[in-house]
Amino acid sequence: MINIRDETLADYTRIAEVNTLAFGQENEAKLVEKIRRSDRYISELSLVAEVENVVVGHILFSYIDLVDDETLQVLGLAPLAVHPQFQRQGIGSTLIKAGLEIAEAKGETIVIVLGHPEFYTCFGFQSSVVYEIESPFPVPEDVFMVKPLQSYHQKYKGKVIYPPAFHGV
Repeated sequence: MINIRDETLADYTRIAEVNTLAFGQENEAKLVEKIRRSDRYISELSLVAEVENVVVGHILFSYIDLVDDETLQVLGLAPLAVHPQFQRQGIGSTLIKAGLEIAEAKGETIVIVLGHPEFYTCFGFQSSVVYEIESPFPVPEDVFMVKPLQSYHQKYKGKVIYPPAFHGV
């Protein structure tokens, strides 16, 4: 049984551990810490997955900028981490679904992710080029993806700019 809930201060060490083990490095754990200390952090969109009261997964949605004629704040999904012993059991999918539901309820417009298209397209993500949204760095078109939410409007296009917390990841 998987329990999804907001992260708490008591979870920070375990979240860092899960991210480090999932990615095999500390970059993502440090990213989470930097985002928490920034004005881009959204507490209700930093979720943990628990199995038997132990945190085994984490997802973080935070604000990033979409720049065109004006600068709009949109959601970036990063990182998503599941402890290696609990991968391929639906925990990541459950975290994504819960996060997207919360984002939708908050009236957010779009979510942007850099990730595996085979995984993220299952949740309605499509290549960002479909929405005229440009990646800030050179990556294959299919890995930089966008999911529009109910409050999406065509005006959401331009180039994504990640905040300083993401530098060095």
